[in-house]
Amino acid sequence: MKCWSWENKQKMKTCQRLSVLLVIIGSAACTRSHSQMPPPATQPVALELQVSTPFRFVAYGDSRFHDSKDTEAANPAVRQALVQAIAEVNPAFISFGGDIVYNGYDANDWKVWDTETSIWREKKIPVFPALGNHDLHGNENVALANYFQRFPDLKGSRYYSVRAANTLMLVLDSSLDETSGPQGKWLTQELDTLPRDVDFVFFVLHHPPYTSSSDEKKYGGGHSSRTPEQALAKMLEARQQNTAARFVVFSGHVHNYERHEHGGITYFVLGGAGAHAYPIERAATDPFQSREINYHYLLVEVDHNQLKATMERLDLNSGKAAWTQPDSIAISFPLAKTAAKSQ
Repeated sequence: MKCWSWENKQKMKTCQRLSVLLVIIGSAACTRSHSQMPPPATQPVALELQVSTPFRFVAYGDSRFHDSKDTEAANPAVRQALVQAIAEVNPAFISFGGDIVYNGYDANDWKVWDTETSIWREKKIPVFPALGNHDLHGNENVALANYFQRFPDLKGSRYYSVRAANTLMLVLDSSLDETSGPQGKWLTQELDTLPRDVDFVFFVLHHPPYTSSSDEKKYGGGHSSRTPEQALAKMLEARQQNTAARFVVFSGHVHNYERHEHGGITYFVLGGAGAHAYPIERAATDPFQSREINYHYLLVEVDHNQLKATMERLDLNSGKAAWTQPDSIAISFPLAKTAAKSQ
């Protein structure tokens, strides 16, 4: 609407009122059509799962849900077989270590997630995710809106806690510094106020504090560990010496399976959920040795004062699923000080 200066004053006033009204209506419409991402919680959410020991859960990551016709991003047959196998295990929950989708901004990738994991929702299996770098691809606001739409219980929290029986899971966002800033302050507070009835503390993040792979990608793929995660490991190992509860770290990013032992802490790399796996370098001291690609998930069985973690490896080379368990470890509470010092 145009308000010409040569019209009489009465028409000018009417026209101005209509213009203001149109601006208000337009602004409201823009607000409604904007990203559906919820406002972030003032404090990270503290979720609680009603389970009792013994219980079991699954940890894995790096699936890259994406158009199954595009096999450059991932191996869709492996991805789908793992989802089905996990559903049949019927775990108390799934800990997902990031890179859920290929491109976080792509609504179609998230629709593939919706379709391929529908069996988990049918069976009411909760999923507790950590953000990976692929989940943040593109416009971050759009990517986060897609992410939080699938996980409304997080209420916009990029890092958060989950209490389950005698365990506490601290889920971190490795796109932010883990040991400084708001996330670092929150993590410190969580560890300073650790409940006495917690036997195991699980730390979940995308980027690994330890990996024997490297950015040199000697066998075709891999990533070096980064400085922020190295600092996180140093802090956790110092705390573990004076903490009765056992610390266990789940990460991904490297598309293979690794297990490392440092300072009384077991570190897993669980990047075998469907993104194209590759062989990686292995240090001579690594507890798990393999020159193979390893698509897998980790089955964690928790009881009072002890847990067992078993790598469930999937091989589809013959066209039929073949499952093996090439690695397994038992972890007991409390930490034996002599064992911690020797690692």
